Amino acid sequence: MTTQVPYRPLPLDQSDVRYDHGPDSLVQPGVPAGKTVEFGWSDSTVYPGTSRKFWVHVPAQYDSAEPAALMVFQDGQWYLDPQGEVRGGVVLDNLIHRGDIPVTIGVFVDPGVLEDAEDPKNRNVEYDAFDDRYVSLLLDEVIPQVTERYSVTEDPDRWGICGGSSGGNCAFTAAWLRPDKFRRVICCLSSFVQMPGGNPYPELIPSVARKPLRIFMQAGHRDLNWDEPESNWLANNLRVAAALAEAGYDFRLVLGDGGHSPNHGGVLLPDALRWLLRTPVKLGREDTL
Repeated sequence: MTTQVPYRPLPLDQSDVRYDHGPDSLVQPGVPAGKTVEFGWSDSTVYPGTSRKFWVHVPAQYDSAEPAALMVFQDGQWYLDPQGEVRGGVVLDNLIHRGDIPVTIGVFVDPGVLEDAEDPKNRNVEYDAFDDRYVSLLLDEVIPQVTERYSVTEDPDRWGICGGSSGGNCAFTAAWLRPDKFRRVICCLSSFVQMPGGNPYPELIPSVARKPLRIFMQAGHRDLNWDEPESNWLANNLRVAAALAEAGYDFRLVLGDGGHSPNHGGVLLPDALRWLLRTPVKLGREDTL
């Protein structure tokens, strides 16, 4: 089937571009709003001394007799904000109401904050690291508080994780290290260049057996250091995408204009979720049901 895409002229100045949100990112009449519940967590053994908030968005269609899919978002409050760039709860409500995606519980997790520290923000420590600490925090400390209250499927093909900037490579790393749990990934403007020791993925992806992941990537033509030989955010996202392509992954890369802004990735969230959670599954060189 051929999809006809309307013509739109390309902007001449790629650095200062803003994308309009579509109807799926706006509160729509007749669409029941899900319920959002706030939690606090200050007893972490993975990141001792940190506290954080997270929010669970339960769709109106949730039925405890039917286990829901799960989508985890980094930078939770920012990604949940209905007036922000991403509007995760609004998007989930609209897509679920229309039947575009299965009933999905959203978990919006803020990065940790260190008490009495000169720099209390633990975001980059958690998000940029190439280790399993953050995904262990999710699986051992955060998500159990969700599953003890709500019925969530154990099918990893229906567990997703999403983030932008450092949260983007955090989402990628979580799924890469634990594909037995997370197999659907959205990573926007990922800060692979900030990972301690450098970006491991261009060499790592083709060196191991293909993992059962489906990955939606967004990158910007004018992301940080886009025309520099070092710490080039655009180039590193392209290198990861190229490695995924050559290794036969089921992935999609959307390039946009503008700089290091969550605008484009936020506008794309409805399409990203529809693409990630579609069936039947297409895994690169082979189709499976």
